[in-house]
Amino acid sequence: MRAVKKILAGALLMSAAVSGVAHAEGTWSGNIALTTDYEFRGITQTSGNPAVQGGFDYVNGQFYAGTWASNVSFSDGPELDVYAGFTPTLGPVALNLGVIGYFYPGAQDDGAEFDYYEAKAAATITPAEGFSVTGSLYYSPDFFGETSDAFYSEIAAAYAFSDALSFSGAFGHQTIDDVNGPGAGSDSGDYNTWNIGATYTTHGFAIDARYVDTDIDAGDTIATYAGTDETAYDSAFILTIKRTL
Repeated sequence: MRAVKKILAGALLMSAAVSGVAHAEGTWSGNIALTTDYEFRGITQTSGNPAVQGGFDYVNGQFYAGTWASNVSFSDGPELDVYAGFTPTLGPVALNLGVIGYFYPGAQDDGAEFDYYEAKAAATITPAEGFSVTGSLYYSPDFFGETSDAFYSEIAAAYAFSDALSFSGAFGHQTIDDVNGPGAGSDSGDYNTWNIGATYTTHGFAIDARYVDTDIDAGDTIATYAGTDETAYDSAFILTIKRTL
């Protein structure tokens, strides 16, 4: 499985490079962020500590590709994500169809493979000016820690009061077929997560203040996967400062 995932990452990077050479009109951008806590689907990836994050994106018409990285607490190296996809439209619906590879090059994970990938399908509608609603579905056949099939579904909404101020929120549901990983039984688990917050943009910086929570309780099947410390999935208030380069 490790070889398959490395091939996937190489294919995505090659696709982006080829597109950049063949279509000079494509655009590149970068981003960098500082956050008080890196949480992924309601579960902290930095043990509640700050993170430095950043990446690069390439866009050419409906095609996009990019890479993004962040420090994490469970690996000696960073998390490195590589992704690519297409954004076609069907009438009033804007689609986002792609694939994401998650890699942890510094992790000592021989017992349970950390690297994995997901397929993504999302649809966005804009029922009123400044207001958007997005439904997303992610699927991985071999999730983080070799926990087998996993699905994540999410409904999100955002409203821009002005060019500078917007509010957004999301509700998601994660299911994992084997939360115990390889060779440790086949218990399945699931949980809900949600977040709500506001983003203010000024002088090229986006400042986001957000409340994040889950319904995971100590003793739940999914709690072992999330972390032995309850603070891994408890509610949190997160402040992030981001700038596009």
